[in-house]
Amino acid sequence: MTKTELQVMSQGEAAYHRLYEAIRSGDFRPGDRLREIEVAKRLDLSRTPVREALRKLESDGIVEHRPRLGAVIRTLTPSEVVELYEMRLVLERTAAQMAAKHANDAEIDLLNDLNDQIAALGDDTQQAAALNQDFHHRIYLASRNRFLLASARGLNNALMLLGPTTLDDETRIKTVSAQHARIIEAIRAGDQTAAGDAAEAHLQTSLRHRLKGLDR
Repeated sequence: MTKTELQVMSQGEAAYHRLYEAIRSGDFRPGDRLREIEVAKRLDLSRTPVREALRKLESDGIVEHRPRLGAVIRTLTPSEVVELYEMRLVLERTAAQMAAKHANDAEIDLLNDLNDQIAALGDDTQQAAALNQDFHHRIYLASRNRFLLASARGLNNALMLLGPTTLDDETRIKTVSAQHARIIEAIRAGDQTAAGDAAEAHLQTSLRHRLKGLDR
């Protein structure tokens, strides 16, 4: 492989990661058309690595090619949203149960701190969404199961396609933080059944809120 090829590969990989993060953070949303020249300008990149990044995102199932439109970020159907939440429910219930068995005091205190930050945000939905992702990731880490964590990572691409966060107002943020508190309480008590039940109730509420949003 030549030096030039290595440089192009490096630029393509960098473009992929920057575009991936832009989609994950909501700068680009499901249904958005990704024109090479516009993406390149917005991310301050040249078109060749952007083209490579789009191909990789298509292979990841994040982007699809539509006739007369080109590259478009995939939009999940309502049935796909339900299927995704069903899978999340299985994984997150298990993660909460295992965290109740394995989490140490420092990990539980961190969960509590993250949740306090979420509760204090008011209507800052973007920051609440970021902290919410961290909160759930920390539960997976506390489960002490690398295979469970790998399975959760496998859902990341699909989760990006859900679109805007369901933490869309102060009331919703308060509901989520209250549900988080019940999960934390069960984990701290070492009650695996209660932790799993609390995690499942939390995901069911989130799914109902998500489906209401799709109907608007």
